[in-house]
Amino acid sequence: MDKELIIRSGSDIVDFALLKDGKLIELHKDEEDNNFSVGDVFIAKIRKAVPGLNAAFVNVGYEKDAFLHYHDLGPKLPSLLKFVKRVSTGKNTDFLLKNFQFEKDIDKDGSISNVLKANQSILVQIVKEPISTKGPRISSELSIAGRYLVLVPFSDRISISQKIESKEEKDRLKRLVKSITPKGFGVIVRTVAEDKKVAELDKDLQNLLNRWTAMCKKLNRAHHPSKVLGEMNKASSILRDIFNDSFSSIIVDDEAMYTQIKDYVQEIAPNKESIVKLYKNGVPIFEKYGIERQIKTSFGRTVSMAKGAYLVIEHTEALHVIDVNSGNRSNKQKNQEDTALEVNLISASEIARQLRLRDMGGIIVVDFIDMGKAENRKKLYNHLREEMQDDKAKHKILPPSKFGLVQITRQRVRPERNIETKEENPNGAGDEIEAPIKIVQKITQDMERIFKKDYKKVTLNTHPFIAAFLTKGFPSIRSKWFLEHKKWVKVLPRDAYTYLEYHFYDKNGKEIK
Repeated sequence: MDKELIIRSGSDIVDFALLKDGKLIELHKDEEDNNFSVGDVFIAKIRKAVPGLNAAFVNVGYEKDAFLHYHDLGPKLPSLLKFVKRVSTGKNTDFLLKNFQFEKDIDKDGSISNVLKANQSILVQIVKEPISTKGPRISSELSIAGRYLVLVPFSDRISISQKIESKEEKDRLKRLVKSITPKGFGVIVRTVAEDKKVAELDKDLQNLLNRWTAMCKKLNRAHHPSKVLGEMNKASSILRDIFNDSFSSIIVDDEAMYTQIKDYVQEIAPNKESIVKLYKNGVPIFEKYGIERQIKTSFGRTVSMAKGAYLVIEHTEALHVIDVNSGNRSNKQKNQEDTALEVNLISASEIARQLRLRDMGGIIVVDFIDMGKAENRKKLYNHLREEMQDDKAKHKILPPSKFGLVQITRQRVRPERNIETKEENPNGAGDEIEAPIKIVQKITQDMERIFKKDYKKVTLNTHPFIAAFLTKGFPSIRSKWFLEHKKWVKVLPRDAYTYLEYHFYDKNGKEIK
């Protein structure tokens, strides 16, 4: 199983595509103006407590107030509030908590109005980005994530990832981490810490403590509200969370980001530094690796799959509904049950991919094809669970119901990725369509105008359908251009283009207007 990370850098947006054996499984976007990412820590003020919701609305600088529920306060809230007050006023300059006097924990089922008041200063962390009309969801139970460990201030717990199965390894890690963790801090040991030595864990812990100290130094002069600790850049955070030995290449088209990623990989996995490569080809990076094409075929209401089957994905206000259809596969097997099982297993793999690719969250209801045998329903359920094992988002899958529906809940922490695949009808009918071609005449007119300007070499970038229409067959339209004007035109298919989009370039790669 080979994994590749392809990174496309623009002026203010960076796109990250994660490929598994050449197939797109995750797509992330990092926007320069996104100031409310999961993991960011803010010094903020309580706007008002609402006892009816047992929650408070907090001003973190977003247009809508952030939502802080009582259950997201954490038991050590009084200690946190006391610490923030002392550090903000300059009374406390020792940011490690070994000499800090902790307060009594809050009640598990208490009331928000008993612990928080309007205009109170508080440190909060983004746990869910602003989605639709809602502001961010926040927590005052802070955590700072590293490569192997997660540092939890105002705690004394050492927790080990459930994905580490060996009891001996869990005990070893707990013993090691306990010996190096300072008083007043808890630690969560991540899955990638398995079999790592104490020196590596200690280095990661010291980096996290340095980040905590740097954040605390900002509190004394910080405006309210303001960000005091930002999550590391998207490239590093993605690598921190998903990088492992199965990665075969990391390819970047920007030199500054290439250097930054190479340095980070050299730090976390020196033996893998050579897999980071700078992309210099003239063809856009997402075109070269077939990502644009996969995006166009993977997003949209209908998703085609192997062997003629397809999914229909509908979005409602309350949940997502996925319908599984056998398509032209229905006559390939000997009986209906075998057909249903085969299509359902293919669909389960694609659904697991779609949930990660679109970052779909909340409630997802899947209508698989009905199967009569209990053993086949169990096989489908187990297969879906296996396919979703690599999903980092917390999720829960229920066995098929009496109606054959499978219900999934998946953690939603950021807006769902939605890419529009339909375009305006070039015939001017007013509706949207998936595949029009009516532009060749206009291209030919522009081409003749360009030939009159005596350009030596001309490259035409256009949609793959248009490119095929111009170059296929004998004689092709391009051949006719050559016979008439004695000039050869290079036609470059561009998956990212809309049907009506095309551009001419000269031999230096400069666009011809």
